[in-house]
Amino acid sequence: MTKPRMSIKRIVGPLLVSSLLGVLLYVCRVLAVRSFNYWYLVWNLVLAWVPLLLSYALIKWLRMGRWLSVKGLALTALWLGFLPNSFYVVSDLIHLSPTHEIGLLFDAVMIMVFAWNGLLLGFISLYLVHLQLRKRLQPRLTVMLVGFILVLSSFAVYLGRSLTWNTWDIIVNPGGILLDVSDRIIKPTAYPSTFTTTVLFSVTLIALYYTVYKLVAVIRDVSRS
Repeated sequence: MTKPRMSIKRIVGPLLVSSLLGVLLYVCRVLAVRSFNYWYLVWNLVLAWVPLLLSYALIKWLRMGRWLSVKGLALTALWLGFLPNSFYVVSDLIHLSPTHEIGLLFDAVMIMVFAWNGLLLGFISLYLVHLQLRKRLQPRLTVMLVGFILVLSSFAVYLGRSLTWNTWDIIVNPGGILLDVSDRIIKPTAYPSTFTTTVLFSVTLIALYYTVYKLVAVIRDVSRS
């Protein structure tokens, strides 16, 4: 019996419902207070969807082509470049403060929903690629690669939040990014926030992804028994 192929519709449906909840909360806020404050949450959520769509495109290509091909490597590079956008949404929690426009609790729940969706989209995207890596590499090497991807994503969150770099700047201004990154590698003690932010997100993302990964495995095993 052939295994059923992954259906993007089965994945997108529930994620779309969850994302629309965040958008609905934001729309209700706009209508209630006549203010577009926190508009960037919606845009960041849109960017958080890109890695999932890219991971699906990569998997679709791997069904017929090689990973070590121009298209395979290009899709992987794009996926790696956009993946941090999913986790970046969590950093929007720093904007939570009394605005005197609406209750603080409403804003807290709204931002939390957007952060949850960012994590959800990022982890599912990573999980899909993780499964493809497991088919081709040794388990230990796969785990190391996934951990490295999450550390890179955490460093990218720092670059975005603290230095305001974004994914587009990799193409538009690669020299500027390279200068900032190399400066922090050469003089790490001069930029303590680089270390603390990267470690904070790395530990958090790795621990949460490990939890999700193991829970999925347990649920899958239980359903088969």
